[in-house]
Amino acid sequence: MNILITGGLGHIGSFVIKGLLKNKKIKKIFVIDNISNNRYDVLFSLNKKKVSFFLGDAVNKDIFSKVPKVKYVLHLASITNAEKSFEIKEKIKKNNLGCFKNVFNFCKNKKANLIHISSTSVYGPQTGEVNENSKKIFPQSPYAKIKLQEEKILQNQNKVKFISLRFGTISGFSKGMRFHTAVNKFCFNSVMNLNIPVWGKALHLYRPYLSLKDAFKTINFILIKNFFPCEVFNILSENKTVNDILKIIRKNNYKTKIKFTKSRILNQDSYKISKKKINSYGLNLNSKIEKDIKQTLKAISQNKIIF
Repeated sequence: MNILITGGLGHIGSFVIKGLLKNKKIKKIFVIDNISNNRYDVLFSLNKKKVSFFLGDAVNKDIFSKVPKVKYVLHLASITNAEKSFEIKEKIKKNNLGCFKNVFNFCKNKKANLIHISSTSVYGPQTGEVNENSKKIFPQSPYAKIKLQEEKILQNQNKVKFISLRFGTISGFSKGMRFHTAVNKFCFNSVMNLNIPVWGKALHLYRPYLSLKDAFKTINFILIKNFFPCEVFNILSENKTVNDILKIIRKNNYKTKIKFTKSRILNQDSYKISKKKINSYGLNLNSKIEKDIKQTLKAISQNKIIF
């Protein structure tokens, strides 16, 4: 079977491709990426026999005409910086919705199944633990609002088989990683002895985190099982507080210079997410964020990442 991955050179995509190369059922991986993150080293490390790369932007529908028929599409091509999305509302709407609509049309025309990546940030501030049946959700950022809009488009159609995955905040090392999400940013700033921006009331608020290992485990499970129930699933490894993350960093002998900020977006309001729904299908996501943090700190300190 063949798969198309949009945004395949990014934090998640570069890790997933590495894993899928070991999947003997995957015959060919097609990748679309505009290399906006400048991760050329990811491109050069690809297995050229099994991976075909198309340089271009998924917001341009013409790039899809170059891709042959595939059975699956993993859509990762989005501007994902929730904090910056407030400053570029129109740009992120045009880009993310444009990419999504092109991917959707490609799937419809090629009769391909879609793995759609959404975000647990669509929930916004909540009390207690929330699940996929929660009716009252409050996306705070333009990024989260667009993700919810994409979900609704999929749920209101019957032309494309899909699964929509609400990913928690990603943790873990990959060649395509960037440093605007909480765990990565905190690790980078700690190693570099920089201030860590934390909203004043955020230290003890919970957020869902997802290890790259569990992200890949989920995607591989979907492909192996051909699991496309046309539903939404929460995908996370652990619910942790900001203070939990900082404690783990200090446990690895790094100082955490906290600078309190008025910006809430890096440490949005507290919420815990349930993963019981995906667990009920036999997929247990149990990777430890602590291990991801240790690996990330080590990689940064040893200058294995090119900045």
